[in-house]
Amino acid sequence: MSVELRPGIFQFSAEKPGSHVYLIKGTSKNVLIDTGMAANFPVLEASLLELGLRVSDIHFIILTHEHFDHIGATSFFFKTAVVAAHRLAANKIELQDEFVTMVKSMDAASVPFHADIWLEQDTTIDMGKYRLRTVHSPGHTSGCICLYEPNERLLFTGDTVFAGGTLSGIFSSGNISDYMNSLERLSSLRVDQFYPGHGRLSDSPEEDIRRGLEHARALFEDTKTLFEALTKKGG
Repeated sequence: MSVELRPGIFQFSAEKPGSHVYLIKGTSKNVLIDTGMAANFPVLEASLLELGLRVSDIHFIILTHEHFDHIGATSFFFKTAVVAAHRLAANKIELQDEFVTMVKSMDAASVPFHADIWLEQDTTIDMGKYRLRTVHSPGHTSGCICLYEPNERLLFTGDTVFAGGTLSGIFSSGNISDYMNSLERLSSLRVDQFYPGHGRLSDSPEEDIRRGLEHARALFEDTKTLFEALTKKGG
C-alpha cells in the first residue's frame, strides 16, 4: 500500500523485518530510497503498478545503508536502474560482507549486486522537482546516510533516528561516538518533517533529533561507566 506524503513523494510501508521504501517521482526520473527485503518484492512491485509504474520505470535507487532489510530487493531493479550508496556501504555490498549486511542469513531470496555510484558527504542528486543532499550519518553502521531536501525541509533518515527520538541499534561497523556526532550534525539542519526507515513519520523532527542525541549521550556515559567498572574489577 502506498501513501502520498508530498506531491510526488510516496511511502510504501512495511512491517519489520522489512523497511519502508520511498518513491520520489521527479521531473524526468523516478527514484527509490531503499528497496526493502527481496522477499517483499512482490508487494513492492504491486504497489508500483498501482501508481502506473513498472520496475523499469525506476531510474535511480539510493540505499541509506547496507543492511539486508533495506537493500534486499535492489537486485530486481539492477538491470535498468542506477544504484547509489555511501562508499562505506557500497564496499560491503560489493564484497558481500555477510557479517555486516546479514543478507544471506536473513533474506534468502536476495541476489548479489553492486552500487554503481559511491556517495560522499554533500553529494547532491537533482530530480528537478526535488533535490536530495547526502548527509553521512554513521553510528548504526559506518555506511549510514540521511537524505536532506533543503527547499521542502524534509529528511529521509533511514535507520539513523526514528520518530520520538528512538535510536536504532549499533551493529557491526557502527559505534556510539560516531552516532553522537551524526545526530549533532543533523540537529543543525532545518527540518519540518522526517521520514524514517521504520515506524511512523516525525512531525516534530527537531525535537526528536534532540531527544535522540540525549539518548545517545546517555548511552555513551553508561558505556563508559560499565567499562570503568569492568576495568576496576579486572584490576
